[in-house]
Amino acid sequence: MRIISGTLKGKRFYPPKNIPARPTTDFAKEALFNILNNQFDFSEVKFLDLFAGTGSLDMEIFSRGCTDITSVDMSKISLGFIKKMSEDVKIPNHKIIFGDAIQFAKNCTQQYDLIFAGPPYALEVIDEIPDIIFDKNLLRENGLFVLETSPKHDFTEHPKLLEVRNYGQTHFWFFGDETEEVDDISE
Repeated sequence: MRIISGTLKGKRFYPPKNIPARPTTDFAKEALFNILNNQFDFSEVKFLDLFAGTGSLDMEIFSRGCTDITSVDMSKISLGFIKKMSEDVKIPNHKIIFGDAIQFAKNCTQQYDLIFAGPPYALEVIDEIPDIIFDKNLLRENGLFVLETSPKHDFTEHPKLLEVRNYGQTHFWFFGDETEEVDDISE
């Protein structure tokens, strides 16, 4: 796992072989951040990573200036690795939370500028995640929710969907306030 851009560009991390996660590929991660770079000043972003897995996105967004990061995962192996990386690069305000990401979202009282969820592709409640995010009002004004899924999921009829991007077996669904202009994301 490597950092693609920012102050830590080129830095590599080596997740344990027994980590129970499917990391976002470097190709897909680079494409995702190319889109997000046009939307956010990362130094001002409050970021929530649901199903944090290897913490790859946490390290990438920190490398690009974000210092308010919350990582949620059920795996103690994953969270131990994320904590080690966070201490290594000295993320100042990194909240690492052990727990079920769905339950965290359902009970969360905070709002975020950017929320990413990369759940296990076999998770049965993937289709409910966008509604949970919006029903619980977890996004700040002009915030963005990105959901990573396999091609078997389809959110094209979701009222908050702004855009979908396909990278092989990885689909990124971008959700936000319906008053935002879709063209902003598709540039």
